[in-house]
Order: sequence, then C-alpha cells, then structure tokens
Amino acid sequence: MMTKAVKWLLIVNIAAYAINMLVGMVWGLNLNALFGLFYVASPYFLPFQFLTHMFMHGDIWHIFFNMFALWMFGRIMEQTWGWKKFLIFYFVCGFGSALIQEMGQLIGLINQHDYIIGASGAIMGILLAFGMLYPNEKMFIIPIPFPLKAKYFVIGYAVYEVILGLLNLDRTAHFAHLGGMLFGFLLILYWRFKAKTRTSHSYSGWRTTSTHPNMNVHYNKNERSRDYEFNAQKKEQNDEIDRILDKIRQDGYASLSEKEKKQLFDASNK
Repeated sequence: MMTKAVKWLLIVNIAAYAINMLVGMVWGLNLNALFGLFYVASPYFLPFQFLTHMFMHGDIWHIFFNMFALWMFGRIMEQTWGWKKFLIFYFVCGFGSALIQEMGQLIGLINQHDYIIGASGAIMGILLAFGMLYPNEKMFIIPIPFPLKAKYFVIGYAVYEVILGLLNLDRTAHFAHLGGMLFGFLLILYWRFKAKTRTSHSYSGWRTTSTHPNMNVHYNKNERSRDYEFNAQKKEQNDEIDRILDKIRQDGYASLSEKEKKQLFDASNK
C-alpha cells in the first residue's frame, strides 16, 4: 500500500535525480555541487541547501537504497502517524542531520570542504522511529542468516555509524546519519511527553462555576450522557487500535487484514 506523503517524496527524489543526470549528460553540469549542503563558512554555501540537499543523490545505488528504505519503513510510519505528522518528522530529521554535519565541520571532526547530499538523515530517523514504535518487529537483513528484532537492528546500526564516523574511512556522512536519528529520537520523546500531558489534563465532564459568596458545582445530566457516550465510543476505538498495534508487534505489519490497515490509517489521520 503506497501512502500519500511517501509517494510524493519518492516522486520528487527520483525526479531530482533524473534531472541531475540529464543536465550532466547534456551540459556536463553537476547540480549536486549547487544543491548539496556545504559548510556554512564555505563560499559555496547557500541557505536553501539545508532543504535541497535532502533530494540530491550521487549514483543509482545511493538513491535506490534510500528510496527502498523510505518505501519499506516510511509507509508504515505514515500509516501510524498520518501524513502531516510523518512529514514533520521526516524534515525535522533531515534538518537535524544537516545541523550535526555542520557542527562536526565547525569543531574539525569533519572535513570542512566536504558537502553532503541525500535523504539518508531523514531515512535514518524513520528507521529509528520504526525501532522505537515497533521494537519487537522481526527484520531479515542480508547477509545475516536469522531475523533481528527492530530494536536490536537500530541499536547495532547506530553503533556501526559511530565507529565508521570516528574511523573516517570513507566519504559517507556518518555523523549526519546519526544526527537524523538523534533528532528523530528527541522528537518522539517530545510527542510522547506532550501526549501524556494532554491525557493528564483531559476534560472530566464536570463543570464548575463561581457564584458569590460560595463556589457551587453544577452538573448537567444531558451533558454527562453525551460525554459518557462519546468517551465510551472513543475508548472502544482506542482499544481496537491498541489491539492492532499489539498484533503488529507480535506478528508483524504484514499480518494485518486490509480492514485493520484501513482502521489504522484512518485513526492516524484524525
């Protein structure tokens, strides 16, 4: 099932790659050198690069693996959150990866002449989100001959990125990848705190009014009846969504029926 935001992100990324290839073949230009993100003190730096670098890729394998991961994990997270929340998360992770890259260049940990391209920072954030929300989902990673739970894969991949970033053996922006994961982690924590705070201050169905000289509590039976029906219906819907999420954790997303997928998708857009 292709979700709305993931579909358009795939279209824009693939279109940008195709245009860059066409411009390179016809005019011999490399648009990555214009739209990739340079160090802020570089004469080649332009502010819009914080956004445009996320849609530029170096070669066919670079864009293939990024877009495959976006399709594989992004559609599940979009169905979980809804397209608006998913896009917020995607771009926060992308900008976060850029900020960590710039900080690494500022302190001399990363070559200041390098520039970064690709959606990898945002993709790493999505991967982390999948591991946090569906930690026990089993994943088959080639060439590992046995399935790994998502939480272990995410932790292992983060350690892998740290090691390669410190060793600096290639030109991959490992710290930018970690930046995407870090900002994704912080945003999820913020959303969880916000949801918890909202729940603790939920409306109880009672109304208080102040009259002189005493404080009286007024109770409206019709309002209580409506509130009771609404809360009962809401609880039933929430219980069903919890059941679906538990089913995903135990048996995987593929185990859902089309009806259950639609229920999850509809709930995420409310």
